[in-house]
Amino acid sequence: MDLPGLSGFSRHERYWREKRTWLQFLLLTGLPRPQVLARIRTVMHDHHQHTHPSGAASSGVLLPALVLTLSFAFVEAAAGWWSGSLALLGDAGHMVSDAFALGFAALAVWVARRPASAKHSYGLGRADVVAAVINGLFMLVVVMGIVIEAVERLRDPQPVAGLAVIAVALMGLVINIVVASILSRGEQTINIRAAMLHVLGDLLGSVAALLAGVVIYFTGWTPIDPILSLFICGLIVVASLRLLREALHVIMEGVPAHIDLAKVGEAMSEVDTGITSVHDLHIWALSSGTIALSAHLEVETLAGWDQLLQQERQMLRRRFGIEHVTLQPETGTHVLQPMSRVQ
Repeated sequence: MDLPGLSGFSRHERYWREKRTWLQFLLLTGLPRPQVLARIRTVMHDHHQHTHPSGAASSGVLLPALVLTLSFAFVEAAAGWWSGSLALLGDAGHMVSDAFALGFAALAVWVARRPASAKHSYGLGRADVVAAVINGLFMLVVVMGIVIEAVERLRDPQPVAGLAVIAVALMGLVINIVVASILSRGEQTINIRAAMLHVLGDLLGSVAALLAGVVIYFTGWTPIDPILSLFICGLIVVASLRLLREALHVIMEGVPAHIDLAKVGEAMSEVDTGITSVHDLHIWALSSGTIALSAHLEVETLAGWDQLLQQERQMLRRRFGIEHVTLQPETGTHVLQPMSRVQ
C-alpha cells in the first residue's frame, strides 16, 4: 500500500518510504508530516554521529615490534641450526610466525580504519577479529610442526651445544620481553592480543630453550630439549583455542562476555516510568572495541521520546560502555510486531 503525501522526499526519506512499517506506524499516531520526519531522523542510525577507534596507537606499537622480532628470528634460526637445538629452532620458527602475525595485525589495523561505505555500512572494524582468527590458526599450524619434530628428536636424540643455546636464548628472552612491553602499551583489541599471544608463546620458547641449554650443558641430557618444547606447545595450544573461541564469538555476533543481557534490559526499563516494556533486545560487538545495541521500547506516549532516547543512550554509555545504540519506540496501541520480552 502506497502512503499518500510522501512525494518529493530526499534519498534517505525515500529509503524509509520503502521501509514503510515505520512510516505507517508514525502516521497512525496522527503527528503532522514534519514531526513524522523528525521522528524518523531521530531513530535512524546515522554512522556519521558515531566515532570509531582510529587504530593509530595500534599501528605505532605493531611496526617496531615487527622489526625487532623479524631481525632476531634470523639470528636465532642460524644459532639453532649451528648448535643443533630444536628449542632454538622452534623458538626461531615462533619468531618468524610472530613477524607474520604482527605484519598481518598491522594490515588489519589499516583496513579497520577505512571509513564506512555503501557496501560496508558498519565500516571494516571487524578486520582485526578476522586477523585474530587467522593468527590463531597459524599459531596452531606452527605448534603442530614443532610437535612433529619434537617427537622425532625423542626417538632419535641429536647432539646440542648447550652453551650456545644458553647465550642465544638469553638474547631471545630479552628481545621478547621488549616486544611484549611495546605491545602492552597499545590498544588492547583482540587483534593486538592475538599478536601478543604469538610473542608470549615465543617468550616461553626462549625460557624453554634457556632451561634446556642449562640442563644439557651441566648434565648432557639432550631429551630435555624436545620435552620442554612439547610442554610449551601445550600451553600455546590452550591459549590459541581460547583466543579463537573469543574471536568466533564476535564473528557470530554473540553478546560480549562482560555484558549481562538481562541486566541491560532491566536497566533500560528503569530509565523512565513511562517505559512499559523492553523487548527484541540485541547486543553484539561490531569489532573488538565497539559494542552495538538495538531494542524496541514500548512507551505510554511518544511525546517525550527525544528526551527518553537521550537518557537511554547516556545510561548505556555510562554503565555498560555501549556507544552504538539504535532504539525503536512503540506504543501500547500500535505495537508493530509481537516479540518475546527480555525478563
